[in-house]
Amino acid sequence: MKENHMNKRQKLIPLNKLNLTDRFLFEEVMEDPLAHQEALGIILGRDVPLLTQNEAEKELRISSEARSVRLDISLLEPGIPDYSQLNESYLIMITPFDLFGRGKYRYTFRAVCEEAPGCILEDGATRIFLNTRGTNDDEVSQELAEFLHYVEHTTDEAAEQAGSERIRRIHDRVRKVRNSEEVGVKYMQAWEEKYYEKEEARKEGMQEGREEGRTEEVIQELIKGMGV
Repeated sequence: MKENHMNKRQKLIPLNKLNLTDRFLFEEVMEDPLAHQEALGIILGRDVPLLTQNEAEKELRISSEARSVRLDISLLEPGIPDYSQLNESYLIMITPFDLFGRGKYRYTFRAVCEEAPGCILEDGATRIFLNTRGTNDDEVSQELAEFLHYVEHTTDEAAEQAGSERIRRIHDRVRKVRNSEEVGVKYMQAWEEKYYEKEEARKEGMQEGREEGRTEEVIQELIKGMGV
């Protein structure tokens, strides 16, 4: 039992070694409105007003299955408190691989009519897929390329080498999260829960396999008894 516990611990990546492509770290860092604002400013290429409850609906979702980071953001123009007047919405996904295989850092999609490609639905909805391993540096801002590299390699060195003050401010938040004892405990608990969920699923799968095997044996015995 003790040996199994030690093996389990060895699989745990220390909190201070996680990159922003990790579900837990990204979520904790982006809980800070300022860090969230800085990231959006880099991605959208413009200053984004500080998001408040009255100005924006914000949802952070990270898909571990797709190994991606996802941000769903709906923005109001400054001074407009009515959600019915939302005029911009973004679904932003960051992946440590090229989803479309074209070497781009950024892929931007808007609704286009299939029957009339030149007809664009002006509903304000935009989907942006960001690839941390893009190669078209001459087509995007240096800050975006540095940020995407930093997301996959979230180190002091990467933050220092970046020419962006916004990236450095995001890294300040990363360091606070990594050095927080409270967050460390939360990380351990989340990891333990995930580990035991996987173990339970594995045991259930093994049990189902054994039951299927026994069922097959019974069927074979019945077939033999029937002389088939």
